[in-house]
Amino acid sequence: MSPTPEGLDATQGITPNEAGVAWVEIDLIDPKVCAKMSHFSNANGVVERHLTISLKNERPDSSAELEKVWLSTLDAVGLSPEDTIVRRVFSGNIHDQQAELAHFAQSHPGAFSSIGQCPLTDGDLAIWSYHLTDPGGRLDTSGRGAEFSCTRGDLQHHWFSGLHDVSSPQAGSQTADILEKHDHVLEEHDMTLADHVVRTWWYVRDIDNLYQPLVDVRRKHFEEHGLNEHTHYIASTGIGGCHPDPSALVSLDSYAVKGLVSGQVEYLSAPDHLGPTHHYGVTFERATAISYADRKHIFISGTASIDTAGNIVHPGDVLRQLDRTMENIGALLAEAEAGFADLAVILVYLRNASDGEKVENVLREKFPRLPMLVLHAPVCRPGWLVEIEGVAMVHANNPEFPKF
Repeated sequence: MSPTPEGLDATQGITPNEAGVAWVEIDLIDPKVCAKMSHFSNANGVVERHLTISLKNERPDSSAELEKVWLSTLDAVGLSPEDTIVRRVFSGNIHDQQAELAHFAQSHPGAFSSIGQCPLTDGDLAIWSYHLTDPGGRLDTSGRGAEFSCTRGDLQHHWFSGLHDVSSPQAGSQTADILEKHDHVLEEHDMTLADHVVRTWWYVRDIDNLYQPLVDVRRKHFEEHGLNEHTHYIASTGIGGCHPDPSALVSLDSYAVKGLVSGQVEYLSAPDHLGPTHHYGVTFERATAISYADRKHIFISGTASIDTAGNIVHPGDVLRQLDRTMENIGALLAEAEAGFADLAVILVYLRNASDGEKVENVLREKFPRLPMLVLHAPVCRPGWLVEIEGVAMVHANNPEFPKF
């Protein structure tokens, strides 16, 4: 793994590394809260921050408590709730917290989703949030909860959260209905699945039994919309997780960008480490890089310990699988001319809750200040013990592309 950047002690202020991402451990003088933030800025545009917060076990299992901690953390780092683009809450007790979570969703701007995935090592509640600020005040935002948009210049960024449908008790039928809903909201904004959607997250209750129907329906839907092995797919995570509605077997979050021009999107594959996903029947990109005038965003899909033939590497050994997973992520980052120091946030999914502490210890030794959540969430194959997704950012100089 690449070394972590130096000079990031929060008491000394924010010091970006050469690539522009700074990792900051936030001192809230509260041993029951673990909060970390990444910071990306340059001289010409929007400042981006990714924030992760987890409540340790001594805290009440209450999403109202999480909201208070989230607000106090924003205040501590000089952010406002008005800067929020995305909030995603992870809970081990999702169904009993529906009312509080619904209040949290509507009380502040930004797309909001709540996922039944229990945080490991730190407690039963955690949040990842993504924030934008622009010194020039040129951000135009609207919406909250299930849909949120942000317009700046020629670009419109749209986030759709918690899409689900319970009109059928079958996972395949629910997936088809979700994709139809997704198409409809895209059409409302003059967007299409193939041309504008750059990232998706699929959450599947009982993934060991219900993932295949999702895969089959999605493949057919993609083919009907011009997404295939000869064109492109979409960066994605498909992972075990519950929607607050206990009847929902599948749910979807997605991110789409309107206004991208030719050449802005690059699909990453790292073929010396990872084989094409369609070789073993699934349809997503390993990673996607989006270049703007002044920066590049790299979206790493859910990545596991896999080889070029689609085989599981190191069955039964979570730490060796972790090493191979990070090696694969490193290869994807390198293809985008980035490295581990450019990561802004990672989400770590573990099949076995008992692996949480040892996996987090390894990652924290390498990345002590990187915003990170370790979650109990079965991966889409029983033999995979760990899966990791992430976002990385680097500076760029592409005057032919729109500014972010």
